[in-house]
Amino acid sequence: MPTIAQGTRKITVLKKQTGIGVPATGSGGQILRRRTSVFNAPRETFESDEIVSHHQSTGIGYGMKSANGKIEGLLSAGTYATPLAALLERLFAAVTAITGVSLTTAGTGPYTLTRAAGSWLTDGVKIGDVIRTSAAGNANNINKNLWVVGVTALVLTVIVLNGTTLTAEGPIAAVTITVIGKKTFAPMTGHTSEYFTVEEWYADLARSELFTDMRFSQAAIGLPASGNSTISLDLVGLDRSLSAVQQLTTPTAETLTGVMPSVNGLLYLNGVQQSVVTGVQFTIGNNAANVGAVVGSKNSPDVARGRIRVSGSFTAMFDSVTIQSIYDGESAVALQTVVAADKTATSDFMSWVLGRIKLTGDAPDDGEKGIVRTYPFTAEINGSGGAALAYDQTILSVQDSAA
Repeated sequence: MPTIAQGTRKITVLKKQTGIGVPATGSGGQILRRRTSVFNAPRETFESDEIVSHHQSTGIGYGMKSANGKIEGLLSAGTYATPLAALLERLFAAVTAITGVSLTTAGTGPYTLTRAAGSWLTDGVKIGDVIRTSAAGNANNINKNLWVVGVTALVLTVIVLNGTTLTAEGPIAAVTITVIGKKTFAPMTGHTSEYFTVEEWYADLARSELFTDMRFSQAAIGLPASGNSTISLDLVGLDRSLSAVQQLTTPTAETLTGVMPSVNGLLYLNGVQQSVVTGVQFTIGNNAANVGAVVGSKNSPDVARGRIRVSGSFTAMFDSVTIQSIYDGESAVALQTVVAADKTATSDFMSWVLGRIKLTGDAPDDGEKGIVRTYPFTAEINGSGGAALAYDQTILSVQDSAA
């Protein structure tokens, strides 16, 4: 009996290339967690339309080769940092920790963290960041994920991500505040331009499919009301090669961070926490595509990218006209959401901030149930953001605790 390749025996490995036309090989790369990964090598074909006396087709010819792929996965910290950075054209980077702060904690939730001197804005804290305090203070206040929902020079307004409380105290001297993990966002300048090699290695058959000069063209993020958060990645590339030898050898094992259920998430719209939103989805895309065929080559010379675009929708129970009024008034508002792996104080998480979106609809459903409205939206660059301001000057920023 023949050996049939099994999905559980296949690994999908991603490795960054040094540039276009330089396929990655050898050690390194990262095995990607997945629900599914499907890569193809389509080719153009041209059927002859000659009219001949035998009344039969004279066949087809082959044209340009290309490659494409789709990876479906469950959202977890650190796992998809490389694709997201490639799409936003900026590597993830850490924010410098803030040390020696004299800090007063107050409120009953949301809480305020007030410093005696200096500036949160100058130090680079933004709305949507997840921070932790350490080094001094009440044990109930340190080493907890705190989601920033408001920033002024001296005051941070925060929500405890796992729903526990903070203790009023202060001022406490010499507190350290850390923006956890790393962040990326679509930048104003200095854009990266990355190509990748993807190998589908079928261990049970000892067969390799190597897809080269791949670019990420889209990421679709789904945060349902109930269930796991999801991610879907699309890639476009130039070629595929087949081999009986594994090309990306000894890749790094898959990440082990926890999958993020949407029930561990929070959402703010226009500065207000939303308790009736039943789901959020959005897509980051750049319209990556082969530039086209050239005479004398079976491959396109490059994969071109277009504008970075972000659009999506959220659904919400119809409890008031507040969100409808945003749409009706053609107002531009901010949307930020965060989702964690669990309810521990220092859980892994991912935070997403769209500093300026416009709603483009408010269609309701109907039935023997609570009415739900769907609000599609399109994001645009937030021209009011930037250094020493409450938001980044970007269309989307992402924080990943394990990046």
